[in-house]
Parts: sequence; C-alpha cells; structure tokens
Amino acid sequence: MVAVIDTTDAPTSPAKQPRKLDRGLLIASFVIACGLVLVIFALFVAETGDDGVDRPDEIESVQPVENAVQVLRQERVVVNLEAGLEARLVIDGVELPTVLLGQSNVDPTVEPGQQVDLPLAAVFDPGNAVISYQPVEGAPIESFSAGIHDVTVIYWNIEDGPNRARSYAWSFNVV
Repeated sequence: MVAVIDTTDAPTSPAKQPRKLDRGLLIASFVIACGLVLVIFALFVAETGDDGVDRPDEIESVQPVENAVQVLRQERVVVNLEAGLEARLVIDGVELPTVLLGQSNVDPTVEPGQQVDLPLAAVFDPGNAVISYQPVEGAPIESFSAGIHDVTVIYWNIEDGPNRARSYAWSFNVV
C-alpha cells in the first residue's frame, strides 16, 4: 500500500523580497576595502633594512648603521667588506692607523676575567675582511662626543693595491 500525501493544502511561503542595501554598511565596507588595499600596496613598495641604503656592493654591512640616531659614546665602528678587500678608516677627518689582526701586541689568548688591551688603532681582519675601531683611552679618538660623526671607509682590492681605492662615507648621531 502506498501512502499519498496531499500537498495542495500546505501553506506556501510568500515570495522573498530583495533586501535593501544599508548605505552605512556599504560605505564602511568600501572604506575597509580601500584601507586593506593600501596596506597591501605599502608592504610591496616599502624598503626596509639594507634595501633602503645606497651602499656599494663591496660593503656588506656597517655599524653603527647609516644615520643611526642613538649611538653610545664608546660604540665600536665596524665595516664588513667582501672577501679580497683591504681598508682603512677615517673618522671625523682623523685617518686612523690600521693594525692587521695577528700583527699587533694584543694577546688574543687571555685567561677568563683578564682585561684585554685593545690596540690604539683600527684593526683589520684579513680572514673575514672586517675593519673595526673601538674608541679607547689613549687612542686618536677616545670616545665620541654628543652629535653627528662622519665615517669614511677607504677600501681596495688586495691585488690592485691602495692606488685604486674607492671610498664610502656615512654618519651617525651620538646621544
């Protein structure tokens, strides 16, 4: 036996009316969408870190970074170069004497707790192509005074010699 269901008496749903657009909701959605597009655009065009610095390819990094604004008085100046380069430093117009690592009177093997005597010159590490200078008492620059300081690194290819040197300059601000 088959059951038959009579659907003629079932109530029918009224035709759905299209919903009216809420003008405030439409404007808010548009503003949020524009903001999201601007944020995504900014992420794609932003230059951060080393990308925003016009530094020669031969110089991998500098410390303190270009235009640093809160550098301490005893901050170490470091320039990391590509392999195969040599360099010397000029800070605030003072050309610093350069000592090759391993050829100074600084003993790299000190006992724990002993004070290390830093050389009174810039130190160049040819194995890592890094030149650095730490202001110390008795050195040409004992500490950095408050204000802006200019650094120039003069660098050259070891095979070409210093006659074909190039330079790069930047500045930082000591607080």
